[in-house]
Amino acid sequence: MLDYSHNALLVAASLAVAMMAGFTGLYLTHGASKLDDQKRKLVVALAAIILGGGIWSMHFVAMLGLQLPILFYYDALITLISALVAILMVGLALLILHFRPRTMGTIVGAGVIVGLGIVVMHYVGMAGMELCRPVYNALDVAIATLASVILSVLAIWVAYDNRTQRNILLGTACFGLAVFTMHFVATGLTDFVASDSPGGAGPVLSNQVLAMGVTVSVFLICGAFLLTGITFIEPDTTDASPGTPEPAPEPEPAMLRAGVPFEREGQTFFAEPSSIAAIRAEGHYTVLYMNAEKLFCPWSITEAESRLAPDGFLRAHRSYLVNPKHVSRFERHKDNGTCYFDGVDALPKVPVSRSRLSDIRDALGL
Repeated sequence: MLDYSHNALLVAASLAVAMMAGFTGLYLTHGASKLDDQKRKLVVALAAIILGGGIWSMHFVAMLGLQLPILFYYDALITLISALVAILMVGLALLILHFRPRTMGTIVGAGVIVGLGIVVMHYVGMAGMELCRPVYNALDVAIATLASVILSVLAIWVAYDNRTQRNILLGTACFGLAVFTMHFVATGLTDFVASDSPGGAGPVLSNQVLAMGVTVSVFLICGAFLLTGITFIEPDTTDASPGTPEPAPEPEPAMLRAGVPFEREGQTFFAEPSSIAAIRAEGHYTVLYMNAEKLFCPWSITEAESRLAPDGFLRAHRSYLVNPKHVSRFERHKDNGTCYFDGVDALPKVPVSRSRLSDIRDALGL
């Protein structure tokens, strides 16, 4: 067995790369539900490349910091495969999150896929080592997989349970730690032995050549991080010059003036916002609840929240908007609550999540 150590500077750099990739990928998909299918697919593809490329880059930045007493190389084909595996598995997770109803099951499933993608990328990348062979057993892989899956599920749950800036930042931290922790847990459980036979499937990459490729990848991730990060914090308009006239208010969207669209018997009608008690997400669309009726609406829950905010509608839960004027009773639980409606037969109550509790209570004057 060979003794090995790590370059502390490159270890820190690998964590920074994972964090930047996590933020960029998670923030890039923020608001993707408002886009049409083709644009949403493009955003998901870009986010998958950044997140998957970030996993790959973090791994090989850390591997460049691996100090062994012998020279070793990488097989170019296997190294390329490791990058593609990470991108494809992260892409699958994002497709589930953005093209399926976002339930707890889909969030957990996507997190598991991301966690497995990190693991597969790591061990495929390690398999590309030449003149030095990594040695590990099934228990070592199981421990690393468990750490990766748990942290990845946490990252996806935090980032997608509530798509706020705070959640994206927390999800970024969890994603970065998932990639970083998995790598060093797996490496710590791995021994290295010298191997005489190269046995590669493709051209050989030296550490110097690999370093150039990783540098380009990290440069692109840093650039994407800066481009997305510049729009993360909204510009502050409080220091505008005195006497500057306020911009004229934007005209109300034409569809909102006509009312909220819903479909009945193949025709589209428009409802007054004041007559709607609550709105529930249904995949990429929504359902309106008015009196005893349950009506299909082509708006997404995000679009409905944006358009109906001037009418007092509030997000009570990831899947629900409520009109406080129709709430007949409110019940506070330990760290969440429930809104009740009289006369809304199809939806007598709506859950209030912990993060929305304060807004709902304020709107109800509690």
